[in-house]
Amino acid sequence: MANVSVAAEWQLLYNRFYRKPELYRMGWKHMDLSRNKVACAPFGGPIAVIRDDSKIVQLHSESALRKLRIFNSAGVLLSETVWKNSGGRLIGMAWTDDQTLACIVQDGTVYRYNVHAELLEPNFSMGKECFEQNVVDCVFWGNGVVCITESNQLFCVPDFKNPTPLKLADPGIEEPPHCMAVIEPQYTMSGNVEVLLGVGDAYVLAVEEDGVQQLGFEVLRGPLQKMAVSRDGQWLASFTHDGRLLVLTSDLRQVIIEQECESALPPDQLSWCGMDSVLLYWDDMLLMMGPRGDPVRYLYDEPIILIPECDGVRILSNSSMEFLQRVPDSTESIFKIGSTSPAALLYDALDHFDRRSAKADENLRLIRSSLSEAVEACIDAAGHEFDVLRQHTLLRAASYGQAFCSNFQRDRIQEMSKILRVLNAVRYHEIGIPLSIQQYKLLTASVLIGRLINAHQHLLALRISEYLGMNQEIVIMHWACSKITASLAIPDAALLEIILDKLKLCKGLSYAAVAAHADKSGRRKLAAMLVEHEPRSSKQVPLLLSIGEEDTALMKATESGDTDLVYLVLFHIWQKRPPLEFFGMIQARTMARDLFIAYARCYKHEFLKDFFLSTGQLQEVAFLLWKESWELGKNPMASRGSPLHGPRIKLTEKAQNLFSETKEHTFEAKAAEEHSKLLRMQHELEVATKQAIFVDSSISDTIRTCIVLGNHRAAMKVKTEFKVSEKRWYWLKVFALATIRDWDALEKFSKEKRPPIGFRPFVEACIEADEKGEALKYIPKLADPRERAESYARIGMAKEAADAASQAKDGELLGRLKLTFSQNAAASSIFDTLRDRLSFQGVS
Repeated sequence: MANVSVAAEWQLLYNRFYRKPELYRMGWKHMDLSRNKVACAPFGGPIAVIRDDSKIVQLHSESALRKLRIFNSAGVLLSETVWKNSGGRLIGMAWTDDQTLACIVQDGTVYRYNVHAELLEPNFSMGKECFEQNVVDCVFWGNGVVCITESNQLFCVPDFKNPTPLKLADPGIEEPPHCMAVIEPQYTMSGNVEVLLGVGDAYVLAVEEDGVQQLGFEVLRGPLQKMAVSRDGQWLASFTHDGRLLVLTSDLRQVIIEQECESALPPDQLSWCGMDSVLLYWDDMLLMMGPRGDPVRYLYDEPIILIPECDGVRILSNSSMEFLQRVPDSTESIFKIGSTSPAALLYDALDHFDRRSAKADENLRLIRSSLSEAVEACIDAAGHEFDVLRQHTLLRAASYGQAFCSNFQRDRIQEMSKILRVLNAVRYHEIGIPLSIQQYKLLTASVLIGRLINAHQHLLALRISEYLGMNQEIVIMHWACSKITASLAIPDAALLEIILDKLKLCKGLSYAAVAAHADKSGRRKLAAMLVEHEPRSSKQVPLLLSIGEEDTALMKATESGDTDLVYLVLFHIWQKRPPLEFFGMIQARTMARDLFIAYARCYKHEFLKDFFLSTGQLQEVAFLLWKESWELGKNPMASRGSPLHGPRIKLTEKAQNLFSETKEHTFEAKAAEEHSKLLRMQHELEVATKQAIFVDSSISDTIRTCIVLGNHRAAMKVKTEFKVSEKRWYWLKVFALATIRDWDALEKFSKEKRPPIGFRPFVEACIEADEKGEALKYIPKLADPRERAESYARIGMAKEAADAASQAKDGELLGRLKLTFSQNAAASSIFDTLRDRLSFQGVS
């Protein structure tokens, strides 16, 4: 049979067994919980202790200065600090979900500490009214707090991560409430925190932000002295004025349990033990009450603190830490006195097997059909045990049974062994996190590793991460940052070697994040050395800039080929460094220089000109000036003799002077000179004619426009100034006169001297103007018979075209002319006759 001594320690409450194993003998010395305010974190978290300044206590050998001390659950001191905070008496303190210690003082100021007793900034206040009226009591939950002032007004902070105080509705009471409890926001219909106040009448006030309700007046017979809300927010345990324990629904409409207590005095503490029972603590007695049956009494000769957990209650005293929980079903089935369950028989079979007794085989035969259930029960019971030897025995029993069980999941023992190794590691006295398996599953391994990291238990966190196959990067990075903070006396080079040796354990780790912490800690040289090992330029370059390593940042950015990174560095240096120093930095780096030039060409012309001047690239400055001149021309105000043309001309002249400085840009210098000269003349013409039609037109267009306007002197001036050739001059004037249909002037112009371009342009101009009569004045003067023939054909004179074509003796020309007059039968006949004659003469 299973070991009787295990079940002998259990207590029966109605039909459920409870056990209270001792987790630790406390490592602290001379501790008296009754003289201190104590805050205990759930999930086996740390314990904060500070002397209670509301009590008169005798100081023995300790200092008169109050100290905030933080211990683990085994009473090992983690950290301490002298309490120097202003604001009056400490009203209450509690641990938040992320293990930050929140302390609220009399004037409503909330101070926060980490597990190393380091004050976290910033502090915040519960509001002006709290400051003026003084806080007298408070209730904490996960990440929030509710406080009540001397004038019985309620204020809350729903989330410490966003500490915005809210004033709740006025409860309208004159006397302080007997007790106060909180239903957390996730369990209320409104989604806001609900505060329950036990007042002097037979009802409870439910206070929210937007109103107050009276609850329980149908079921209560008098005021409540103590209240505790269950973990899931569904039930309310309360102690009445006449010494009864009431368990009601959280809306106080229905009584679930009502039992008489042994004392009418309200208990010092009231707490839920899981979801099955309620604990009441008086000065020397802990009473556990269930739905039915006699209560269970535990006597104490020292003060205790009840710490509710999801599956029980941890009991902290001056000397020990205990865990009161309901005995799990699997454990009960194995160790219950007289149990004949399959699991108990399997456990007993292992004992017989160890003693080499044939009874082992008999037990296995008895449970053959239920062997898989027995194995599972042994595994489950092992998970709920705190005693390592008992864990080992139960797992051996499971393994022994599994050997005879073919249909059992083979990796269940391995999974449980992994969990137990992790739990045993963190339960170790020096670590002091006494998690149960149910708490561990609810907390999750990643959160547990995060808590170990925050407690600077990096080695254990790393080993657990590695053992569970989880990401080790967070652990190593936190260790590196903590090492930098704590190693002020170690030289940078030596510390770098230590850190790199560990960082190499994890591939893909961000060296930049560690380097950023080094810079924040005032170790800029170490940060620069660390960031050299960062393989990702996107993380490396911004950090180099933040630590003042602009040269290295520019080099790394250009090496990466990432234009966005290069621009990031360029803009940063641009703002930080003097222009000449900036120009010197980018001149030697082609990519950075080209990107800067590309950007500056669009947005920063003046700065780009300074750059080109500093590097001796005068021609580039000249091109910029020329471009600016053209940009000015696009200004809608640059019309009708606008004064904006003056700056344009000056810009072009400056460009011409700069081009003249280099021998390689003679053409550009000449072009700029002529452009400025042309702009000046066009500007003068626009002023004279009061028409904005000259500027930015070509020399040819300027001449043509002058002739069209009848300003022949200006046209001749432009021709002379820009040395326009005679041929070009004739072409321009002929077509300009034809445009204004000044045929007399055109004829006169043709007779001034023999035109250098011949008479063909005169003919073309007249035909394009549809003036056939004027064209006939010049066609006979065409020297080439082919041109005469084609010109006659264009004005529809077939006979004259045929005569000219016959003089040319060109059969191909005759063929083309025939096609031109294909609609004219007589003309076609003439061309055919001439073509036959030429063929007869042997002319092709």
